[in-house]
Amino acid sequence: MRELFPMKQVMGFIFSLLLTAIALSVYFLDMSIAVGLTILLVTAFVQAGVQLVVFMHAGETEDKGAIYTNVSYGLTIALVTIFGTLLAMVWDM
Repeated sequence: MRELFPMKQVMGFIFSLLLTAIALSVYFLDMSIAVGLTILLVTAFVQAGVQLVVFMHAGETEDKGAIYTNVSYGLTIALVTIFGTLLAMVWDM
């Protein structure tokens, strides 16, 4: 019976709830902007990783190398777009 219980998914759900509570604490503890944004960014990326690995089963197939390569490529394109926009519009370069 133990092998039928989805322990990995339950632990992933609890970890996601914990990360959400940490992100919510930024609002209730009235942190500074720099500390709050740092905590929010870290918890967001960790939670995205938990969602990808635990609930989307990214590491359980034989194509996991291709899946992780595509995710890292998408993340790179997103970061280049974000920082390029900041460079052009906010930092006036």
